[in-house]
Amino acid sequence: MSVKDDRKEFEENRVQQSVALGQDKFVFSRSLELVSDLDRFDYSYLWTWLGVPIIQMPADVMATQEVIWSTKPDIIIETGIARGGSVLFMASILELIGKGQVIGVDIDIRAHNRESIESHPMSRRVTMIEGPSSDPRIVAQVAANIPEGASVMVILDSDHSRDHVLSELRAYAPLVTKGCYLVVADTLVGHVDEANAPRKRSKLWFKGNEPLAALNDYLRETDRFEVDPVVNGKLVVSSSPGGYLKCVRE
Repeated sequence: MSVKDDRKEFEENRVQQSVALGQDKFVFSRSLELVSDLDRFDYSYLWTWLGVPIIQMPADVMATQEVIWSTKPDIIIETGIARGGSVLFMASILELIGKGQVIGVDIDIRAHNRESIESHPMSRRVTMIEGPSSDPRIVAQVAANIPEGASVMVILDSDHSRDHVLSELRAYAPLVTKGCYLVVADTLVGHVDEANAPRKRSKLWFKGNEPLAALNDYLRETDRFEVDPVVNGKLVVSSSPGGYLKCVRE
């Protein structure tokens, strides 16, 4: 007895439900409350990737994996290395794909974090550049590590102030190639009022001086990117809802 191949219907339902979830404001508001409660336990700091701390929400890790696998970029640029788990996570996905390099940029790559990365089995797919991410000299170093004709994805996850993120967008978004993704991390901050902001991050965690404000400003300057309604629709209990954009023009 043959079993019906339902992959097409399954995929159609996945897409439909993802978009529907993204339109449900009540669920999103409950998600915001949960994320705020989880922050008291440093929730995003509790995870590791292949033994190295990855300071990310699980939903964002899954979303990043999806877009890397679907687009298979040659180069992934990430600003903000922190403890190294994120660059190693992306390197491991590229290893499965069988190609590619992660270029990690950070203003301060501390010795113990550098050692964690360089001693890891995935280190061969990671290039680290130390310096202010939006400094033209650092941007030039990053660009020099991109082979001609390479497909490029960018993730911005360093200083989350509005002005800094906007400067990064202007510097790195032009490097993203058509069909690949630009990811702006911690857009959730744009949904948090100052009165409700976690105290330990009060300098950054409220509307206005944050990544979503920078992203919205940048999108008024360019028509190269579109917010992906399927990926972003699923991003509840996430740090970066609305932060996954696909490059749709050269």
